[in-house]
Amino acid sequence: MKNALLSIFLTSPFEGLVKHAEKVKECIFKFKKAIECYVSLECEQFKILKGEVVKLEKEADKIKRGIRGHLPKGTMMPVDKFQLFLFLKEQDNTIDAIDESLEWMSYRNKNNIPETIKEDLVVLVEAVIETIEELPKMVLETKKYFENFSDAQRDIVKNIIRGIHTKEGNADKQEDSLKRKLFNMDIDSTSLFHVVRLVDIIGSIADHAENAGDMIRAMIAK
Repeated sequence: MKNALLSIFLTSPFEGLVKHAEKVKECIFKFKKAIECYVSLECEQFKILKGEVVKLEKEADKIKRGIRGHLPKGTMMPVDKFQLFLFLKEQDNTIDAIDESLEWMSYRNKNNIPETIKEDLVVLVEAVIETIEELPKMVLETKKYFENFSDAQRDIVKNIIRGIHTKEGNADKQEDSLKRKLFNMDIDSTSLFHVVRLVDIIGSIADHAENAGDMIRAMIAK
């Protein structure tokens, strides 16, 4: 009986959620390389890097479909399935925002990022990366919590979530600062719209990471 019960818990979807979070982390670092390439006048690898992100996105989608569509009957779920799928949706939205950012950049045939804000843009991406880096650790520690339900493990998860909120707040500040700077620059309206919208989409990556943390918080709430 003990082994039978153990086998039921071993089918936990958290294994897939960890793999999906790792894929998100791979995407964000590839995204940083693409951004650095885009703002450089010498880099010609943007399309290649964009294609690599698309490939990672498809791999993440495969993991996502596996979690959603192949949850074995009889699996003992420590959380509500609806909560779990809401979390997966938010975590997956980070990749969608990464892809949307690259797609938005590709709409213009030439790099139109003003020289004076290129460094700020990279700093924003680095701030966003800090939120994404925490996702795999958060999911893994949540998995551990649902294996033992210890208060100490629950506190570990909550601390990670608080850290994500702090990092997302830092990304927000960088995003706001960059937008203010852009609106006080003398650039053509098309370029202004394109860059401001790009900054907005990049900022939303961190927003979705924070939302994912909130979904985990709801799962472990007592």
